[in-house]
Amino acid sequence: MGDQGARERPLSAEDGVTVAFFHQLQHGSNDREDDSATETVCLQSDGHMSSGYSDAEVKEGVEDEEGGRRQTTANHGTGGRTLCPPAFCVTSKRSYPRKSEEAVKPKRCPGRGLCYAFMSTVLFSIIALLVKTIEDIHAIEISAIRCLFQMLFIAPILIYNKISFIGPRDKLVFLVFRGFFGSNAMILLFYAFQQMPLADATVIMFSNPVFTSLLAWIFLKEKCTLWDCAFTVFTITGVILIARPPFIFGKRVGGIEGEYTNHIKGTIAAFGGAIGAACTFVIVRKLGKSVHYYLSIWYYAVIGLIQCIIGVSFLGEWKLPSCGRDRWMMLLIAVLGIGGQTLLIKALQIEKAGLVALMRTVDVVLAFIFQFIFFNRAPTLWSLGGALCIVASTSGVALRKWYSNSRKR
Repeated sequence: MGDQGARERPLSAEDGVTVAFFHQLQHGSNDREDDSATETVCLQSDGHMSSGYSDAEVKEGVEDEEGGRRQTTANHGTGGRTLCPPAFCVTSKRSYPRKSEEAVKPKRCPGRGLCYAFMSTVLFSIIALLVKTIEDIHAIEISAIRCLFQMLFIAPILIYNKISFIGPRDKLVFLVFRGFFGSNAMILLFYAFQQMPLADATVIMFSNPVFTSLLAWIFLKEKCTLWDCAFTVFTITGVILIARPPFIFGKRVGGIEGEYTNHIKGTIAAFGGAIGAACTFVIVRKLGKSVHYYLSIWYYAVIGLIQCIIGVSFLGEWKLPSCGRDRWMMLLIAVLGIGGQTLLIKALQIEKAGLVALMRTVDVVLAFIFQFIFFNRAPTLWSLGGALCIVASTSGVALRKWYSNSRKR
């Protein structure tokens, strides 16, 4: 207390002095005097302590000329004199959070990403069924019409949301490769649907999670274990059981749709589409939320349309679809493709790629059901064995990733 303590004598119990401490509480978000209350704690000479609240009518004293200290007095209705030396008079304000600060962020549904993945799986299964039923139109032309309608649908959305048609400069290369691999996977898959049974092409196509893990190990520096190698072997085994090459199974192979040459072409196309889809998954995961998902679909449609026009012109397969059913089905393929792509990209942006791939294996089950109902073709034991190998390896990849992530947490 410095020089002030030297000029004053110590207080004793005979003086009958009460020392009061003031604790001011503030309620509400405004700093108005009528919203505050003062808590007074009195230490009396007889050893008793009393406390109470005043109605904030505290009179502020005059500043001392020498020390610039303030003295505050308050009346408690006890008749005794109350002294609050500047060194002991403490007034604190407790600020309460405002309503805007107390607002809790909305909780995100934990299964929303998997729900998006499931809905995209259903839409893609319907697309596969429609492509299989369209006759006399090349798969590349179907892909071109789908890309064209996607461009017409996406362009107004990009303009309305003020999204650049080019996107971030530092992500341009990834967007181009995303469009290239994604559109090629679509073209190859459509071609496989036309050349081999629906379920077989779907099973081979959805071996892509195994290749996704390998590509993520190469480009994203993710860990690759012996389990990944074992799953890869299982996947290749499943593809062999479905393809049934003559040098292993002989020349007489049952359960083939059409000529065996077309079956082999479809197998190669589906396998290539699986690798293309794996590349797409890795690139989309790399982009994350830095790029709007409609911009990603825009690149997919633009680059796919360019490739399809070049391919159909080179093959000379331009043909207008017949009036009626085929035209409506091709339009429906385009609309469902937009919905499936949107849901898939949103699922990959908020959920792990392995879990999304695991959910999309439901497409295999739907493919077998559609093949039996609409084409009256029961799967062979070889096809079921191959499907079991591929689904087991794909599920193993997803479950292993989920287990490793849960242990890290």
